[in-house]
Parts: sequence; structure tokens; C-alpha cells
Amino acid sequence: MAESSGSVDGVEATVVSDAAVSALAEGRRRGRTRPSHGTRNQLPQQRAFHQPRLRLAPIAVVSDDELESIHDASLRILAEIGMNFLDDESRSMLAAAGATVEGERVRFDPEMVVERIRTCPSSFRLHSRNPKRTLTIGGNHLAFGSVGSPPNFVGLDGVRRPGTRDAYRDLLKLCQSFEIIHFIGGYPVEPIDLHASIRHLGAAHDVLVYTDKGLHSYSLGRQKNRDLLEMARIARQVDDARLDEEPSVFTVVNSSSPLRLDTPMLQGMIEFALRNQPIIMTPFTLAGAMAPITLAGAVAQQNAEALAGMVFTQVVRPGAPVVYGGFTSNVDMQSGAPAFGTPEYARTAWLGGQLARRYAVPYRSSNVNAANSLDAQAAYESVFSLWGAVMGGVNFLMHGAGWMEGGLQASAAKLVLDADLLAMVAAMLDPIVVDDDTLAFDAIREVGPGGHFFGVEHTQSRFRTEFYRPLISDWRNYETWEEAGRPDAVSKATALARRYLEIYEPPAMDDAVREELDDFVARRTAEGGVPTDF
Repeated sequence: MAESSGSVDGVEATVVSDAAVSALAEGRRRGRTRPSHGTRNQLPQQRAFHQPRLRLAPIAVVSDDELESIHDASLRILAEIGMNFLDDESRSMLAAAGATVEGERVRFDPEMVVERIRTCPSSFRLHSRNPKRTLTIGGNHLAFGSVGSPPNFVGLDGVRRPGTRDAYRDLLKLCQSFEIIHFIGGYPVEPIDLHASIRHLGAAHDVLVYTDKGLHSYSLGRQKNRDLLEMARIARQVDDARLDEEPSVFTVVNSSSPLRLDTPMLQGMIEFALRNQPIIMTPFTLAGAMAPITLAGAVAQQNAEALAGMVFTQVVRPGAPVVYGGFTSNVDMQSGAPAFGTPEYARTAWLGGQLARRYAVPYRSSNVNAANSLDAQAAYESVFSLWGAVMGGVNFLMHGAGWMEGGLQASAAKLVLDADLLAMVAAMLDPIVVDDDTLAFDAIREVGPGGHFFGVEHTQSRFRTEFYRPLISDWRNYETWEEAGRPDAVSKATALARRYLEIYEPPAMDDAVREELDDFVARRTAEGGVPTDF
């Protein structure tokens, strides 16, 4: 029997010859250990970069009448209570568009809301410096992003410490290594050793150099957004007019729930909407804390805040791309701590998707959990979050890989585990092909009653590619697993992270483009970046 088998720090990577399949199965049943010779440099195979499609019907968690009740309640909130806009220019623009402004409070006539959101596009393309990484946002397309914004990092040694630029770069390398991660969803960890005045410059530079995937900008004032737009333009080597035609950098705007948008966010929204760049409008509504404790009330408030932000983008520039963001979860009513990956989170994710489809705009959700360590809680809460997001019809999945501790921690090992989960989701969404070949009548006739299918040509020609082969799961029998040192999911994910970092190579970038990008960052850094409160 010819077989090669190797491992990467205990992570099994096996290639089996055609003649070995049936004997391998028999040996597994008898508890035989597989030979351990072969190269140690193999890593699990990945699918090529692609966007999964949700070909299933998204879950409708409420009836059409109930959905309209939530919509009507949201319009009533905006008309009778209103929302605070803390930026003078933004209030002036809304007043000119027909909103009622009294001090910081802005109230919206329901007809104005309905009319303005008609110009929100139902889909758009998010361009990357590598055209092969360009994404479709909307319809039944899914795009998965990295974790974004945690202040702390858990590296390969398992120690939790504040984020640094080295940790940030390691996470970017891992994001680039996994084809199922489609875009960089912010700073995978805050590089706090970069001063806040220039952090956006160094961080965006690293994204563009260490990856060739979608770029994010924090919407914290005008100048940061302008800097990121210029860096995206340089990286893509296009002019301003083309950048305005081809969205190339996105921002996420979290309203300060309940019912408030602050000045830096609004200024950033103006800059991005004027330049036709995507704004992911996402209220941060925790039921029982910043929103009513009932899910219907919390989502009605989420919807009101999202609609207000969407209206504002269309006032700035009709047709500017915008995504409906849902991020409603609950809190632990004993401690006040946010809870994620809960039944409530899944249900509000489904409901948010229903509302986004009602308004015919793309939908953002997240893969989140509240676990403090990479354990069973982290896994099952992430699966619940993914179930809610995917079956809610998510188009744009934030925090897809690496999020821990309610967003206070990024984990290298969790990023690997999440990459496996995301790839499993993509495989789950593959269409089941039904034709003469896949119905396998001839193979069934060849085997007949009481036989097995290991050796038939129909199996032999497909066994390497027919099933999803996980990165983490260990399918060896107990004795073989025990002889291998009893590796668990955390140790295997950590070992894989270490190996991917060892073999990482940066994506190609033309020397002239790199020089222009370096020069821009150096100049803006010398100018002091942006003012801060520090």
C-alpha cells in the first residue's frame, strides 16, 4: 500500500494513493496507526478565493404584517422622537432636505425617509488593488471579513496583552493566508504603539502591503477618510474620477445608541458618501442596555437608527452605496456585560436581514462571541452567530475571523478556527448537483448488494475533492490520536497559525507603487497626521 502522511506540528496532512483507499478504511476500523513518513511541509488544501452564494431562502422570523409593524414603529420613532445629529453641517444638510431640526435633534417625516432610501443601491462592487479580490456586495453574495478593533491580542503563546504593530501585522499575514477571508474588517487588533494621530496611516499602509484584500477606514473625521481614499487610489493606480466610480474602501459607522450620531462619524460619512464609497450603517443596540429589553423594541430602534443614517447618505449623494447593519444582541442582566452568540442574537440577525431585504439594500452582520478563552463557548457561540448571520441573508460579514471576549480580544488561533468555520459554511452552501453522473447508477450497479464503494472508479476519481476537508477536525481513531499526543483544536489551530506565519509571502506590489505609497505615508506622518485629544 503506497501512502504518504505528514504533520505540521501535530496537524495531520495526508495524501492517499488510489490503491490505498479500501485498505486505509479497513486499517482505520482495526485501529491501525497510519505510517508517518513523508514531507512535513504540507498544509491543508484550501479552495481558491471565491464568494459563496446563499442559494437557500433566508429565514423569515416574523410575518410580513409583523415586519411592517416594526417598520412603522421605526418611522414613528424618527418622526416623533427623532435622533440627535451632533454635527452642524450635517444638520444643515438635513434641514435643507426637509427634515425638522431643533438644536441637535433631527426629526424625519416618514415620507421623506421612504423617498430618500429609494436611491440606495441594491448591490455594488468593492474593488481591491488586486482585481481578483474585487467583491460583489448584495444579492445572494456573501463576503467574509476579519475581526476588527480589539485592543488586546492573544498570540501563539496564549498570553493576552495589548495590541502592537507586530501583532497587527501577524494577523494581517494570517488574513492574507486564508482564501476564505475576503476583506480586512478594520484593524485586526489595535496597534497601540502607533500614536493615534498617525495610526491610520501606518495601519492602512500595512493592509495594502501585507494583503491585497478589501480595505477599511475608520470614519473618525474628515482627514482620516481623505488619507485612506488617497492611499487606496495609489494602491490601485487609478485617478480620482475612477475611484469615485469604483468603490475601493469602506467604512463602518456605529450610531451611539440610543438615537445619536456624533460629529467625527458624520464628517466621515460626508467624505465617503461624496466620493461614492460604501458606508456600513450599523447601530450598536444591546437589548436591556442601549435599547429596549424586548427584541421587537430593540430592533425597531436599530431600524430607526439605520434608516436615519441611510437617509443621510442619500442626502449627501443620492445613489451612494450603503449597507444595512444589524448588531443587536442582549446583555447579561446580572452584570451588564454584552452577550453574543445567543439565541437572541440569532433571532435579531434573522430579523435584521428581513428588514434589509424589505429596503432592498445589502445586509451586514457579524461572527461574534463573548468567550474569554478559545474553548467550547467560543466555538458554539460563533456557530450560533454564523447561523443567525448566514441564514439572515448576510452579504457583508464583519468580525468573521478572530473575534473573542465580546470584541476586546483578537486571537490568532481563533482566526484559524474561524477560517475553518467560514470555509465549512461556504461548502455547506454549495449547490447539490443532480445529474446522471452524480446519481451514480452505474457505480451502484457495479457494487451491487453488500459491497463497498471505496474501489470503484466513480469514487476513485472524486475522493480528493468531493468532500470538504477541515483544517482543524481530527478524524483519527482514539488510539492513533492518543499516540499523536492527544492534540486538541486549540493546539492544532495554534500550530497551523505558526506554520502559516512561517511560510507567509507578501502579495506582489510594483516597486513604483510601493515607493509612492511609502512617500505619501512619510509625508503625512511628517505633517503630524490628524489632531487628537491626546
